[in-house]
Amino acid sequence: MTGRLAGKTAFITGAARGIGRAQAVRFAQEGAAIVGVDLCGPVESVQVPASTRDDLDETARLVENLGGRIVTETVDVRDVDALRVAAGRGADRFGGLDIVCATAGITSRAPAVDMAESMWRTMLDVNLTGVWNTCTATTPHLIPRGAGSIVLVSSIAGLRGLVGVAHYTAAKHGVVGLMRSLAIDLAPFGIRVNCVHPTNVDTPMIQNDVVSSAFRPDLGRPPSRQEFAEAATRMNMLPVPWVDPVDVANASLFLASDEARYITSVSLPVDAGATQR
Repeated sequence: MTGRLAGKTAFITGAARGIGRAQAVRFAQEGAAIVGVDLCGPVESVQVPASTRDDLDETARLVENLGGRIVTETVDVRDVDALRVAAGRGADRFGGLDIVCATAGITSRAPAVDMAESMWRTMLDVNLTGVWNTCTATTPHLIPRGAGSIVLVSSIAGLRGLVGVAHYTAAKHGVVGLMRSLAIDLAPFGIRVNCVHPTNVDTPMIQNDVVSSAFRPDLGRPPSRQEFAEAATRMNMLPVPWVDPVDVANASLFLASDEARYITSVSLPVDAGATQR
């Protein structure tokens, strides 16, 4: 295949659906081979419906329908040894790794002072330590290439505070700090490290009764999609309630490509102006 990522291999976590799936499909359209991993199951303290193995298989089908190459594995980003195995298998299959997208993440809600310790710990284990694990497992495959790109998916919560998600906000701010340090550590090897910061994205992570109800607590019931959209629009500067997964994938594609060859240690909002309101 030809394209902006022709000849490259991308390792993507959270690939079963949402942003991770969009990255896999978009990168495949541009010629990359894909190593897609996902937990494909529930996480304790998380009420949002979990991804499934069928979801990950659908990602593989979408990539293959484009004529792309993909291997998938069920992996929990909290398990660094499993990530190392998956990265090694993917590198062996496609001749190395060039791009890493640390996209897997969870969401849950509780007031900061009432939050159970287990909820706090699980959030940081997945959304921060899981990102570090992903980088640790894959970087040894990037270094021999003499170049590479790591894209960490943070959030507008990595740039500002949000109500009811102190643990999520702390984790996403931590991802920014990790990115900045990794960018320094890996620059001598020609590896660039950057973050993307989406506002709400139209994925199962927000399109569920748990999250949508938090936007309209006045209703005493889950809002309709339109009611949710009206409330979510107030977060953004542009008059949209959320962005699409492909919008985040397109930003990730730019950062992963040689078009961004001199861009590193950057936080790129894909946020419809939410961080500037």
